[in-house]
Amino acid sequence: MNVYFDNAATTMVCEESANAALRIMREVYGNPSSQHNMGRAAAKELANARNDLAHAIGAGADEIYFTSGGTESVNLAVFGSLQTLFRNGKHIITSTVEHSAVLESIKKQEQADWEVTYLKPDSFGRISAEDFAANLRDDTVFASIMLVNNEIGSINPVNEFSKEIKKRKLKTILHTDAVQGLGKIPVNVKSLGVDLLSVSSHKLHGPKGVGALFIRNDTRLQPLFFGGTQEKKKRPGTEALPAIVGFSAAAKLAPDNLQKTSDSVRALRNHIIVELQSRLPELVVIGSGDSPFLLNISLPGYKSEVLMNFLDSEGICVSKGSACRKGARSRTLTAMSLSNDVIDGALRISFSRYNTFDEADYFITTLTKAANTLLR
Repeated sequence: MNVYFDNAATTMVCEESANAALRIMREVYGNPSSQHNMGRAAAKELANARNDLAHAIGAGADEIYFTSGGTESVNLAVFGSLQTLFRNGKHIITSTVEHSAVLESIKKQEQADWEVTYLKPDSFGRISAEDFAANLRDDTVFASIMLVNNEIGSINPVNEFSKEIKKRKLKTILHTDAVQGLGKIPVNVKSLGVDLLSVSSHKLHGPKGVGALFIRNDTRLQPLFFGGTQEKKKRPGTEALPAIVGFSAAAKLAPDNLQKTSDSVRALRNHIIVELQSRLPELVVIGSGDSPFLLNISLPGYKSEVLMNFLDSEGICVSKGSACRKGARSRTLTAMSLSNDVIDGALRISFSRYNTFDEADYFITTLTKAANTLLR
């Protein structure tokens, strides 16, 4: 049996998304900027896709800007904002457990004499509203805290961060990386109160190579690229229309399937925890379980790589953390002050609506076999 439990890294493209992308490639292949009938047809598809994604996150269509993926969306949010904000202050708030796209971008600014406060997570992997408020200053011009942690699924109270900014009447621009949120938990830019929000297609059964950045209408942001008028000059270049339409098709399905998918995935997650704890009493479950789509477990005394290789040989795909930190010790688990043997024996199992209980049972049996076969 082949089991894919690495959906936090990427997901299988759903049939609706694949069919939508193929239709554009074969039938509506004009450039959306061209002034003939094929161009106008492509432009209409682009507008429809923008509307669909906007609806999925509670935004206006004119607040959606398509990019090449989550990393570009984050970079545009960070660098594009800070180019306009430095006159108001040079203090940034982020966390120690952000995705590399956020941390590497902000570290680049730190080298350019920006002051950065890195908030640490609590024992559940969350950034507390109290800690955020305590570190928010009059000269804090930018803050970026992820919505859902990509390793353990902890959900941060981003709306509370926004309320604190508004209560103190600060001009702080608030960005959230919602790449692991869209399609998995309710994501609404109004209720979150954010100015900028990054999402990515391939995390919710859309194609790779496309993402989007929500930019609230009154938020100033400079482009990173130049050369065209596409995306209101915020992200010039011919739009990747097949991928964009595929993305919107996947995003359009998300709100309708959200509760059903969340319930089924949580049942799967709980089943794995109960069964593994009964067979492997030494098993450690890490984090709060806020998002049912991620499960981080550890077998202290074993090595993640050895367990992963064993599972891989049996047809099971899992990871030990973010795909962007291949080979490196987990930043999130380290920041949570877990012991080295727990960190070094950790596995990230991440689910999708396509996973089944048969797959879960095969994983349970195989991981138990690994623990009883491998040397510590």
